[in-house]
Amino acid sequence: MAYNLEQVQVQLIEDNRNMRALVKAKLVALGMKSVRDYANGEQALEAIEKFTPDLIITDWMMAPVDGLEFTKFIRSDIDSPDIFTPIILMTGHTEKWRIITARDAGVNELLAKPISAKTLCDRILAVIEKPRPFVRTKSFFGPCRRRVNWKEYMGPERRFKAERTNELMNFDADSTEQDVADVERLLESL
Repeated sequence: MAYNLEQVQVQLIEDNRNMRALVKAKLVALGMKSVRDYANGEQALEAIEKFTPDLIITDWMMAPVDGLEFTKFIRSDIDSPDIFTPIILMTGHTEKWRIITARDAGVNELLAKPISAKTLCDRILAVIEKPRPFVRTKSFFGPCRRRVNWKEYMGPERRFKAERTNELMNFDADSTEQDVADVERLLESL
């Protein structure tokens, strides 16, 4: 599906000048005319005070502020211009623990280096066409970390559908032990 991406404001953060130029050229080729690029997260944080991006594409490993620290700022800091801004994290390190760490920081999509125009486009389309709802828990705010909601999962962190939540919150009926247990489970899942 084709999109007009001319008005999308992109913040590109990458410490390697050649990689930054390459990614910027690919974004421009995809039709994005407003791509502002920065050599590290610190520069991007300073710029974000005057510029609110629609999309952030950041490298992970940079100094003095890396991509994860930048993501955590966007997702949780009171000075963040938009906590819902989609973030695509680029990295050359794709070990499982790193992917989980990125997901838990609030990244929307991960882009493994070396990148191609197709993989970059695929991640941008994923943000546009398959946006995940945002979730707030005691220790996390960001896009839902589960890409699939397994109906058969019955563990303590089971998600409830809206109609089931309404059933659980109906206190007009006689309270039974099961009702109380259901409400407690619902509250624990928030």
